[in-house]
Amino acid sequence: MKRSEIKRRPLADTVLASLEPDAKVYREPDGEGLYFRVKPNGAKSWELRFKATTGKWSWLGIGGYPEVGGELARKKARENRDQLSRGIDPLEQKRADKAATEIAKTRTFRVAADGWLKAKVDKGLADSTLSKIRTYLDKDILPALGDKQLDEITRTDCAALQASLEARNAHNVAEKCRTWVNQIFGRAIGLGLTENDPASRLRDIAAPTPKTQQHPHLLEPELPEFIRALKTTTSRLPAKTAAWLCIWTASRPGMVRLAEWSEIDFTAATWTTPADKMKMRRDHVAPLPRQALDALRELHRVTGRSRWLFPGVGPKNPTISENTINKVFAGIGYKGRLVGHGTRHTASTLLRENGWQKDHIEAQLAHKEEGIAGIYNKAQYLEQRTTMMQWYADHLDKLAAGNVVEIRRA
Repeated sequence: MKRSEIKRRPLADTVLASLEPDAKVYREPDGEGLYFRVKPNGAKSWELRFKATTGKWSWLGIGGYPEVGGELARKKARENRDQLSRGIDPLEQKRADKAATEIAKTRTFRVAADGWLKAKVDKGLADSTLSKIRTYLDKDILPALGDKQLDEITRTDCAALQASLEARNAHNVAEKCRTWVNQIFGRAIGLGLTENDPASRLRDIAAPTPKTQQHPHLLEPELPEFIRALKTTTSRLPAKTAAWLCIWTASRPGMVRLAEWSEIDFTAATWTTPADKMKMRRDHVAPLPRQALDALRELHRVTGRSRWLFPGVGPKNPTISENTINKVFAGIGYKGRLVGHGTRHTASTLLRENGWQKDHIEAQLAHKEEGIAGIYNKAQYLEQRTTMMQWYADHLDKLAAGNVVEIRRA
């Protein structure tokens, strides 16, 4: 329809839909300062012509057509004229609303949490810790609080998050999450993003934490049968080797699954884990007994082209999962009796019972020593630990073979 064919105002819906574009943009009046604009490319929209509070004439966009039809456009025009009658400039109000919206986007809990986590990364927090934080942010904290404005989050919201974690008996997770939420609000307050501090008293209403239980582990009389069973496991080679490496080095399962081939020195028979992977935040050198070296050489033929000793499947899983080692033990009948972390308890107990020095055992377990030595000596007692862990690996073989082993006294 040509604009010259328009016969009445306000513009009928059929006119709005059929108006054809011209070589130049044009506006057709609808009434009371409302215009229908048509661009050469056929795009259509509504504009209101009004005299601003400064006395100058201005245009205010009402919305695009057909999203905003004639009836809705006239309603919006009336609302804007009502603002003008009260001395409010609708264009300035629109700009202010847009600015407020942009500010609000920067003051959600999600944005504050991302900034807080980035600060943790910049401070060099261990990758394993950052991964754990990211997991619980995505799984628990952000679904509950992420899209809310910092100023709108209440103590009830934070208490409900804590209670939901406690309800599934994740008391340790609840403690960590309330600490992180408190830190996120603390940083946001420091940056001037909010004065709201709804997570400050969560500890006062936290459910009592159940008494800590040791990770399931085995004692020496149980080891012969276990070692024999593990030697016959049908688990895939990477999973099986990861389980054995936990045993032979008494290392944390998280260290094992994130091990890289660049960290393995076959000549020196050592495995050096860098500080950013370590709980105590310093490099750690672990001696590799002969049995471990043999197993790693076999594994290298399978995964040696990968960065990781124990690669996972797909970009989202660069390494095997946290539960892979536990599944190996469960597969040979030890579900609930032994987990990856429990191998550390087993090693510590057996080594002490056989007379090895406490300091050497603690160094092998990568427990941080107090004082200067604990900060700088990444290869602490390496010579003694090399002897100790070779004895341990041999001792396990002798137990599995049924040989009588006398207690060693250092």
